[in-house]
Amino acid sequence: MPYQFEDLKNAFPTEWRDYIEHSFVQQLGNGSLAPEAFQHYLKQDYLFLIQFARAYALAAYKSPTLADLLQAKDGLLAILDTELGLHISYCKEWGISEQELNNLPEARATLAYTRYVLDTGNRGDLLDLHVALSPCMVGYGEIANWLNRRSETLRGEGNPYDAWIAMYESDEFQGAMQAEIRWLDERLADVTPSRFEQLSHIFRDATRLEIDFWDMGLHLSD
Repeated sequence: MPYQFEDLKNAFPTEWRDYIEHSFVQQLGNGSLAPEAFQHYLKQDYLFLIQFARAYALAAYKSPTLADLLQAKDGLLAILDTELGLHISYCKEWGISEQELNNLPEARATLAYTRYVLDTGNRGDLLDLHVALSPCMVGYGEIANWLNRRSETLRGEGNPYDAWIAMYESDEFQGAMQAEIRWLDERLADVTPSRFEQLSHIFRDATRLEIDFWDMGLHLSD
């Protein structure tokens, strides 16, 4: 049978579960996460978005078709024209100024994951890059869905992090997540077993680095 994105997750179920169900995520869902932990995460996520934009620029360079090039362009513009502005506004609600964001050093977990993605994309092809990005691009949507299935999750004004969950459960984000899965399914369907093994290792390492990113937020590590 042809490979699908689900096969990447099934290849390393422990790592994927540890990422989706991380303590940071659980505490965010039930509203018990320390505000300073969330603020630290928000600051580093701003820096991550900047590197994410660079990854889309690299995707444009790596695109073999016009359709892939247009997809990369749309992703880059979405970050630069929309997401970064929204993130800055959200940070202000949490007492984090744009000046502070612009003067932040990157935490080691931020450096590790973002540079891993860019290095993977530089060394490999467009599929390598998308697989390295997929724990973020798909994972956040799955996290929102998992939180909404979880009885301990608190929604509404009683949870200071409700807006974060709402962002990733939105029709817009869920639609983008499904579009990314479809793109990956189409490409994975044609790969050989040895090629799939290579891609699965990229997916595993990227997922582990996402776990480290949650750890960084939870423990306020630099």
